Amino acid sequence: MFWLGSTRVEGDAVLAPMDGYSDLPFRSVCRALGSAMSYTAFMRAADVLQRPEHVRPRWQFLAWEQPVVFQIYGSTPRTLLEAALRLQEHGPAAIDINMGCPDGRIVRRGAGAGLLATPVKVARIFRLLTRHLEVPVTAKIRLGLDETCRNYRLIARIVEENGAALLAVHGRTRAQGYRGQADWEAIAAVVQQVRIPVLGNGDVRTPADIARRMRETGVAGVMIGRAAIRNPWIFAHLSREQVPRAEVWRVLQHHLNLSLDFYGPQWGLILFRKFAAQYLAPYFQSRQQRRALLTAATPQAFLHQAEAIVLE
Repeated sequence: MFWLGSTRVEGDAVLAPMDGYSDLPFRSVCRALGSAMSYTAFMRAADVLQRPEHVRPRWQFLAWEQPVVFQIYGSTPRTLLEAALRLQEHGPAAIDINMGCPDGRIVRRGAGAGLLATPVKVARIFRLLTRHLEVPVTAKIRLGLDETCRNYRLIARIVEENGAALLAVHGRTRAQGYRGQADWEAIAAVVQQVRIPVLGNGDVRTPADIARRMRETGVAGVMIGRAAIRNPWIFAHLSREQVPRAEVWRVLQHHLNLSLDFYGPQWGLILFRKFAAQYLAPYFQSRQQRRALLTAATPQAFLHQAEAIVLE
């Protein structure tokens, strides 16, 4: 349990915000399985202001998902503030500033992990947002740009001193991307330094990892990304090997139906395929079987093939 401003958050593991994955259907599946709260995939602040219909699906959520955190990115303090004020009208529990995305196209514009190079701007952003927003403001950071610029302690202090309610720390630098091992000693150092809740992110793959990282570092909770795509039951503290086939079949059908309802019959199936590949990965007998399933033209054909694979 930890606090997000005045909101009590129950649980010890949170689905990480992931572009292309943290949509309403997958978030709600993970929330139902035990994710302590929901983060949206990031939204470009300028798009929120100039093309709101383009990003609207990203901020839509189900009432029972709360607490829901809207994540935005950008490099201009005033634009971030205006976007956050606009998004606040849609009822998030908090607004999160993305300072961790390693994508070069975003970093080169001074956004995402690129903000780590400008501590003074980070201070201005959080000072502006915490002064003008009614909901808590949070941050997700990396350890720095590269091994020569691991300024996570400075950024953590700036974020806290300028009013942030919570900090999530990915234990890698921007240059590492998702390679190498996450540095949980650095995450533990942040926990010791700040008084606000800290979520640790990186290389949490099993239920045992959740307990171990919390015990060793004192984090308020862990944030799980890629491992949750492979095993959303990690939020129920189950390894994938512990999940019965009947449960996989139940969740797969539910997730597909959510996707079809949210995106429509054509795109709902197409966008679900990347999740289906992970649900069914332990059961595929051949590449041909996998290819046939993932190219099924209709939801009915897909479900017919999937049932034979899961419940054979």
